[in-house]
Amino acid sequence: MTDHSDVYPECPIRNIMARIGDKWSMLLLYTLQQNPVMRFSELHKAIPDISQKMLTVTLRTLEEDGFVVRKVYAQVPPKVEYSLTDRAMSLLPLIDSLIVWAKNNMDDILKDRVRMKAAGI
Repeated sequence: MTDHSDVYPECPIRNIMARIGDKWSMLLLYTLQQNPVMRFSELHKAIPDISQKMLTVTLRTLEEDGFVVRKVYAQVPPKVEYSLTDRAMSLLPLIDSLIVWAKNNMDDILKDRVRMKAAGI
């Protein structure tokens, strides 16, 4: 995952968006909102087009930033569960608002893309 937070460390929006504005982070947070405790394999099944490596990297980043808790159980085979922190829960209403906005505007945006492409722009 590309991290540009060191380029503008004092700019909150650039710093945070560099971490959660990637292809997978918000989708993982949303998925964990729907199922508050999930194992790695469950997350992978819920988001089948994410590679295992990218799922691992994204979960580590979310854990590092305090959005996800990783709980390891000492058993064989190892059991690992992921859940959201209070920080993630405070972000979810904003993500939910973005999802609603996207649903409300997607058709018009797609039409505009087609129109611009047809115009050669």
